[in-house]
Amino acid sequence: MSTEYASAGDYIKHHLGHLTLGNPDSFWALHLDTMFFSLATGGLFLYLFYKVAQTATTGVPGRLQNAVEMIVGFVDQQVKDSFHGRSNLIAPLALTLFVWIFIMNSLKLLPYDLIPYLAQFLGMDHMRINPTSDINATFGMSIAVFFLIIYYSFKVKGGVGFAKEMLLQPFGKWFIPFNLILKVVEEIARPVSLSLRLFGNMYAGGLIFTLIALLPWYLQWTLGLPWSLFKLLIITLQAFIFMVLTIVYLSLAHEDH
Repeated sequence: MSTEYASAGDYIKHHLGHLTLGNPDSFWALHLDTMFFSLATGGLFLYLFYKVAQTATTGVPGRLQNAVEMIVGFVDQQVKDSFHGRSNLIAPLALTLFVWIFIMNSLKLLPYDLIPYLAQFLGMDHMRINPTSDINATFGMSIAVFFLIIYYSFKVKGGVGFAKEMLLQPFGKWFIPFNLILKVVEEIARPVSLSLRLFGNMYAGGLIFTLIALLPWYLQWTLGLPWSLFKLLIITLQAFIFMVLTIVYLSLAHEDH
């Protein structure tokens, strides 16, 4: 399918570009495709879980209800194992992050050229369907987690307790400037690592799909199928890691000793 492009580089550049509102090189440019597919997958998540909640039965469950119950039970167990505070928000947040990120990651498994070609047919130059391969989306989620960490740190430990943690740990009052630098770096590293880990894995996976699409058709199937199966493991693992680290970070924020 890449024969319509002048070169392999043009094909790669096209498939890694975004449908953008505003100057693509500007900080204020909006990636419309990322926003659309993020909202669409979020809406799909809400619809499926709402539908199951409305039609749930105590008898023999259907396939969808059974799948949702397994996911809810799995996430609930992870929260029980990793979170040591008391909060009504953590379990729903963990469930939302896991399922939402998994669905966004799964878009990568759709036929690679299908959506971009449909977008071209409709007059749009670019269309990337995987929001988590856009660093803006992953940073957005990690920054939301970061604000929750700061909020619960103040709520549980109080202003004085939070200040002591920032200034006196780990080396005591004689190393306050050094302690502060270490704690600031530690706090900033959390959202940065969360976002870059998810983004890096999804972006690299998309790039490999792009390279496979440049090969002759008989090699595309030979290499694309095993990579898709391996990618299914990666997209699940990345959603799980983001969820578990979020639970752990929020658990640390609830520690008051």
